[in-house]
Amino acid sequence: MTLETEKDTTRTIISWAMYDWANSAFATTVMAGFFPVFFKEFVSSGVDPITSTARLGFANSLAGIVIVLSAPLLGAIADSGCMKKRFLMLFLFLGVLFTSCLYLVSRDEWNLAITFYMGSVIGYSGANIFYDSLLPSVGTADRMDFISTLGYSFGYLGGGILFAGNVWMVLHPASFGFASASDAVKVSFLTVGIWWLLFSLPLFLYVREPIFKKNKTVLYAMREGIARLGNTAREIRHLKTIVIFLVAYWLYIDGVGTIIRMAVDYGIAIGLSSKDLICALLITQFVGFPAAIGFGYLGKRIGTKRAIFFGLAVYCVVTVWGAFLQSTREFYVMAIAIGLVQGGVQALSRSLFARMIPAEMSAECFGFFNMLGKFSVIFGPALVGGVALSAQHLGFQSTVASRIGISSILFLFIAGAAVLYFVDEEKGGKEMEAFLKRM
Repeated sequence: MTLETEKDTTRTIISWAMYDWANSAFATTVMAGFFPVFFKEFVSSGVDPITSTARLGFANSLAGIVIVLSAPLLGAIADSGCMKKRFLMLFLFLGVLFTSCLYLVSRDEWNLAITFYMGSVIGYSGANIFYDSLLPSVGTADRMDFISTLGYSFGYLGGGILFAGNVWMVLHPASFGFASASDAVKVSFLTVGIWWLLFSLPLFLYVREPIFKKNKTVLYAMREGIARLGNTAREIRHLKTIVIFLVAYWLYIDGVGTIIRMAVDYGIAIGLSSKDLICALLITQFVGFPAAIGFGYLGKRIGTKRAIFFGLAVYCVVTVWGAFLQSTREFYVMAIAIGLVQGGVQALSRSLFARMIPAEMSAECFGFFNMLGKFSVIFGPALVGGVALSAQHLGFQSTVASRIGISSILFLFIAGAAVLYFVDEEKGGKEMEAFLKRM
């Protein structure tokens, strides 16, 4: 017996998209913006920039390992027990708690900062699995690109608004009664926790999770989820198109995620001002708001895959350019270029995948989707940090080693686009239908 959600209603779509508005505050203010600066200049003061870069990269990688190991299983359990929203709430509270705890970190306590940061990343990443898995329940297939890109556009706007306020607070701490910029940064972490929790409420109030089976106990859902996951693993060879897409996604989203997490750190390492880098990131947010919506229309006009290819081509140009970056002005231009395509690539990848999977397996499938996405958190930052360290050991100066490290991302975009070329969306949907009949 299936209880359908209210698909394609304005309230349902906006309530779902508001979670992007909510959690993008963490992605922008903490993960991409202030934490790399806070970590390098406050809790790792006096440490060689290559060493602090490697620590940050490995911390992202370790948090990613936790999600990689748990995402598919948690997704299968959530599908079996119809507990997507409950798991979303659990990881949401975990992320909010650890993000707020960053306020407690004092100077040079880099171990404590890393611990809280990894906990917040795990909460953010885990919640996204179950948020994404609700997408097939929110809208019909023909509107999936629009709804997904609307979510990302909300994320850019919401995250950008809070980030703008926090940047103002950090650049002018005395005006807000703070003794230093570092105190303002720590308070900004608290504002992220409050914002994230507050604007998540519409999703929990107005997005109904479909019930495909009668409610089961948590223990029963765990047993059935493990069994389902084992069955999927045995049958995965029959889902060739899904596998090809996930490999392609893993490769290119590796590059996207690494740039998000490491761009500010890279700019500092080659000598750019942290204030200019933060302002450039803010520009990316407000460019990304209309650009994400524009990508939804572009996908409808030229096809979802072609739109993703366009975004990846821009990323290739940006990566090569970034390796030879010389001035703050160039960084600003690069920030605009990234803002034009970042949300579009992520949103259209999400909607392309959502159209190939059934709603009753969405959490398990998005568990694999996010698992591959988190492999990028493991591999990408570690790749940049490892290549930079290797270059330094070979005798290159720190700034040159950092440039060599960031250039390694180019391979990921090219390889991901090459694999994506072989994805046939219609064939993938038929393979999944046949798989469901065998279950």
